[in-house]
Amino acid sequence: MNTPQVPNNDQSKVSTIPRWTVPIYWVIGLLIAHNIIPWGISLLSTRYGWVVARPGIWNLLALILVVAGLAIIIWTMVLHFARTPEKVEMERTPKYLLAQGPYGFSRNPMFLGELVLWLGWALFYGSVAVLIGFLLMWVMMNFVAVPREEQNLEARFGESYLEYKNNVPRWFGKIGN
Repeated sequence: MNTPQVPNNDQSKVSTIPRWTVPIYWVIGLLIAHNIIPWGISLLSTRYGWVVARPGIWNLLALILVVAGLAIIIWTMVLHFARTPEKVEMERTPKYLLAQGPYGFSRNPMFLGELVLWLGWALFYGSVAVLIGFLLMWVMMNFVAVPREEQNLEARFGESYLEYKNNVPRWFGKIGN
C-alpha cells in the first residue's frame, strides 16, 4: 500500500497570477480607488465653483491635473507590465528595480500620479471632502507607505537602490549636488 505524499510545509507558498490578468486588476483598482471613490466623496460636501450642477471654468481646468495624474499612472503601469514575468508573484516588493521613464524624476511616480489625480479631482469637484482625502493620502504615503517601501527596496537591492535613492528625489524635482 502506497502512502500519499505530503507536501513540504516548510516551503513558503507564494500566490501567483497569470501575467495577462495584471492589467485587469490595475484598471479596476484605478477606476475604483482613484476615480469612483473621489466622485462619491465629492457628493458629501458642497461643490465650490459649480453652477447649476455643472463645473465652472476653473473646475474644468483641474482636468489637466486629472489627465496628468492618469498619464503618470499609466506610464508606470506600462513599465511594470513590460518587466512582469508570465507568472506574477503576489508580493509587495518587485524583483526588479525600475530607474527609467518616470522613475528617472521620482522614486515614487505611481504614488505621485495618484496624488496629482486626487488633487485634480478635489479641484474639479470643488470639494473640501476630496481635498481632505488627498491630504490624508499624502500623509499616509509620505510617512507610512513610502518609508516602508524604501526599506523593502533597500533590503532587496542594497547598494544599487541606495545609489538610485541618492540620485532621484522621493517625490519630484532634482536633488541638488
